Amino acid sequence: MNKQHLHDAIRGAQEIRFKLLDDPYRPGYHFAVPEGFGWPGDPNGTFYANGRYHLMYLYRDHYSTTESYNWGHVSSHDLVHWRFHPDALEASPGDNGAFSGGAFVDDDGTAYLSYSSLATDLATMSGGGVGIAKSSDRHYDKWEKFEKLALQATELGIIELVGPSGEIISAGCCDPSNIWKHNGMYYMQTGNLCVLGKFGRAADSPLEARGDYTDLFRSADLVNWEYAGRFYERDRTNEWTQESEDNMCPSFLPLPSSRDGGEPSDKYLQLFISHNKGCQYYIGDYRGERFLPERHGRMTWGDRAFLAPEALMDAKGRQIMWVWLIDNPEDDLEKYGWSGVYSLPRTLWLGEDGELRQAPVDELAALRYNEMEFPAAILREGESLELTGIHGGSSELKLTIAPGTSAKVGLKVRASADGEEETLLYYDAEAGELVFDSTRSGTDGMPIREAGPFRLADGEKLELTIFLDQSVIELFANDRQAIARRVYPKRPDSTGVYLYCEGGSASYESILAWEMMPSNPY
Repeated sequence: MNKQHLHDAIRGAQEIRFKLLDDPYRPGYHFAVPEGFGWPGDPNGTFYANGRYHLMYLYRDHYSTTESYNWGHVSSHDLVHWRFHPDALEASPGDNGAFSGGAFVDDDGTAYLSYSSLATDLATMSGGGVGIAKSSDRHYDKWEKFEKLALQATELGIIELVGPSGEIISAGCCDPSNIWKHNGMYYMQTGNLCVLGKFGRAADSPLEARGDYTDLFRSADLVNWEYAGRFYERDRTNEWTQESEDNMCPSFLPLPSSRDGGEPSDKYLQLFISHNKGCQYYIGDYRGERFLPERHGRMTWGDRAFLAPEALMDAKGRQIMWVWLIDNPEDDLEKYGWSGVYSLPRTLWLGEDGELRQAPVDELAALRYNEMEFPAAILREGESLELTGIHGGSSELKLTIAPGTSAKVGLKVRASADGEEETLLYYDAEAGELVFDSTRSGTDGMPIREAGPFRLADGEKLELTIFLDQSVIELFANDRQAIARRVYPKRPDSTGVYLYCEGGSASYESILAWEMMPSNPY
């Protein structure tokens, strides 16, 4: 690079940095793709090793000659501040890059990425399958793809195999899960979207071909893989999932018994998405080569804005997940120069009642400053109270509320003084729901009233934690339910925070707020 080219490159880097810093919708402490097009923007390949958390992000490299799909790579010591590495996966001879997958660290410290190897010819979708790459340098900067694919697709996302009785089996050959080790063997799941599309969507499709499931493969050496059968069977009564739903982006890990990790429970968590319904999970038993779901839950309800989960186990025994928040504004790459935001890292564990618990990781408290404590307040039917002085674009709020006789109790955030724009976050006691209402949050994105099942026990207080981060809002309630979405207020004064209740009275017993220090580089 000559002197003029170097000068132009530095000036270009300055210009994009200033543009991103001036972006009213770019979050300050939620991970955001540094620049370029994070669509699809799945989190991938998360793992913990050598004192660091590693996170991969899928993005489309618009600026290369091939416009390949790459895995960017960041790492962190504290889950808050991230260092960028060279891309872990990019196009190589024989493919056009990599789609979703997982990660695994073996006993010797070698890390492996399992990924969807994109077809050589994207027009005909010939070739492709499931690939594996490995890295063993101290900081996992250099990744080497295996020369041979772990699974060679027969057609897009499908591999044809010969069953034990000589029958032809069509199994999934895309979206591999994390690899895990059990009784000396390596295991990996594959998603079923393409198989479902070919065999399971017709009115006369056999029951076993419909709905969500995954296929399991095993290997003794991580190179040669064989089919081990279906990993689990869905509940065919349609009580949990519908026949239209697939299982992709699977993540399978032991479920901790506490928020802080420690010894795992005897249950496992299967995170996954269906492309039409978004992020969800099963809790159940792992026996031999089969997973037996006992409980099912969702993490998104009104649409699929919470998509593509990815999780890891850390040295404390915590299971920590990230999710892609797909609700991007229209033409975001052209308007803003970037695309792609993740949820905050959440810790997941098993409650004493056998249900899933979830909360933001404790490390996020390191970003707090300018603490504000507000006096307790009692609100009656139709009353609201502004919490003055809160930074409405970048804050954490924690509230303890005795809901009393109120039908709805919570907050209005990103609100203009005249109420033209506002986002409602509240508990609906009658419906038994935690609600995130963004129907008046702006016109971009996907405004919606989203409600997740949630009901307080008699005498139980409502514990709310809310994170405000420019276009991102995350709402947590009593470690039992959470909703995260993006919003796009148009008015610069839509930064107000108000307490409010309807249908009775409620007591706000504790109200704390902190401004949050941005941790993204720009």
